[in-house]
Amino acid sequence: MKRRSFIQSAAIASLSLPVGGMIAGGRSAEKRAAGMPARGSFAVDGNRVRFFSPAITRPFRVLVVADTHLFTDDDRGEPYRQYSERMAKAYNQTIHFQTGAPTNPEQSFAAALKLGQESNVDLLVLVGDIFSFPSEAAIDWVCDALARADLPYLYTAGNHDWHYEGMEGSLETLRATWTENRLKPLYQGNHPLMAAYDVHGIQFLAIDNSLYQIQPAQLDYFRKYVSDGSPMVLMLHIPLFAPGRPVGFGCGHPDWGAKSDRNHELERRPKWPESGHSQVTMDFHREVFSAPNLLGVFAGHIHRQSLDVMNGIPQFVTDANAKGATMDVEFLPA
Repeated sequence: MKRRSFIQSAAIASLSLPVGGMIAGGRSAEKRAAGMPARGSFAVDGNRVRFFSPAITRPFRVLVVADTHLFTDDDRGEPYRQYSERMAKAYNQTIHFQTGAPTNPEQSFAAALKLGQESNVDLLVLVGDIFSFPSEAAIDWVCDALARADLPYLYTAGNHDWHYEGMEGSLETLRATWTENRLKPLYQGNHPLMAAYDVHGIQFLAIDNSLYQIQPAQLDYFRKYVSDGSPMVLMLHIPLFAPGRPVGFGCGHPDWGAKSDRNHELERRPKWPESGHSQVTMDFHREVFSAPNLLGVFAGHIHRQSLDVMNGIPQFVTDANAKGATMDVEFLPA
């Protein structure tokens, strides 16, 4: 039996979308209801993270990948060249984050899949900007590579994955359009804006915050898992605001908005709103860092590794996979 068959995904957000179940080895409802404390401790060594918790019933591993920025394109992309030209040249050649050797996004993504196979990871987590724009060629290449690797995975979008720079339309419309037309296979039948993946009783929540904002349905979805009490890990593309961090930590940042938007002309997109974040986004930020059953948060977007701890909850930001980086995460019983 292939390893892929050992994981199922759960997504609850629309009546038209399927609701999945628990993977083999997941914790029973009775054990969840027993009130076992989720919060334990964690350790960080380079790009390796280890969680220790009484809520973890067996050891397992997860590999986090963000910001590969694949730019491969073919003749199908010709009608969109005016929208993809800048990002198609952005990451053609990079320097490996550890060795300093030349590399490129395709090599880096392939190396991440190989590492996931060699480490026998239980989940590959793709937290956005895997693509520099929604190229059919690049998306096909990733889907084929994932199928060959046969690793259970989750995907949530980053702000570049669905963005053709300068294309007319609101960002909400563009995200919906290119999610449906190009990115849809990566969600494996689950809702693209919110989904939960049960790995040995730990809920991995993927929330799309690629617009920097949170929708009311996403906040309700998060609250459902907080109230359920299941131990969980939150996966986002854009990191949540942490004191002392720049506006790039832009989900819930008090200074996010039109006055701090320096890149709207470069990225050829509408300027962030004058009003800043919605109240829903600010409520989400506050409730994330007060959730008693949240082990941690993982994000990308910044292209630089960092760690912040708020109310005892760590947020890990991984370096860019375009430079060969990944984050190797172990979950161990305490």
